[in-house]
Amino acid sequence: TVNNLGNLYANQGKLALAEQMYERALRGYEKALGAEHTSTLDTVNNLGVLYANQGKLALAEQMYKRALRGKEKALGAEHTSTLDTVNNLGNLYKIQGKLALAEQMYEQALRGFEKALGAEHTSTLDTVNNLGVLYANQGKLALAEQMYERALRGYEKALSAEHTSTLNTVNNLGNLYENQGKLALAEQMYKRALRGYEMALGADNITTYIPALNTVWGLGSLLERQADFAKARIMYSKALAGYEKVIGPDHPRCQTLREILQALTEKEAMKGIEESVNNSNRNIASRY
Repeated sequence: TVNNLGNLYANQGKLALAEQMYERALRGYEKALGAEHTSTLDTVNNLGVLYANQGKLALAEQMYKRALRGKEKALGAEHTSTLDTVNNLGNLYKIQGKLALAEQMYEQALRGFEKALGAEHTSTLDTVNNLGVLYANQGKLALAEQMYERALRGYEKALSAEHTSTLNTVNNLGNLYENQGKLALAEQMYKRALRGYEMALGADNITTYIPALNTVWGLGSLLERQADFAKARIMYSKALAGYEKVIGPDHPRCQTLREILQALTEKEAMKGIEESVNNSNRNIASRY
């Protein structure tokens, strides 16, 4: 279907094509089935996900809230399709910095998924992973680690160690370990995630796959903390090139990375001056 083609393009990072497909599908469903049919609402939800990935957060919120109202009316508050949209609203609120609202959404979704599908279902695990990200953003690092480890164990059992959902949580653990100062563990997680993405998707495709680009960014951040500025620049530049292709050069992520690269240039210059001074001091000392 046209909606499924939109999903395919979205997964490939072809967001403009995905938007065309979703909008075409939405017009068709509204005309054939009505504005409140579940197929219409599924496409509304998908448009919300797409707009969120494009940084169009106000539009994303409109889509999610429309989808949620419709699904609660048509399917009930505890239906898994309704809960998917509740989880997506949690993601959006997290991006917007509305962390208390995000936590409410995730906890509602988690309770619903555990009741409807069980503790080890992948939809449940997705929400567990999202709660981990939220706790990390709130500085609740021990709770975040518990959520990530639960999600990771579940994904490995349900999907395999190399599935992209598993790898997303591996990447998140890398971020967490970096924030905790466990740099060796962080490096292991980032490298595991990158190897896995390459095996799952192919070396060419990961250059425009947003989760893989997030891992490349994380590895760049880690290398910068280790003062390996040259390798950090390579990672940041790869991430920036990929984001520019997928979400456009004006997206906030791209702007942030350009600022990071500019700051890195200044750090490299300072490092060069310090090394030059140290070499000079050593030369002077060796004469005596």
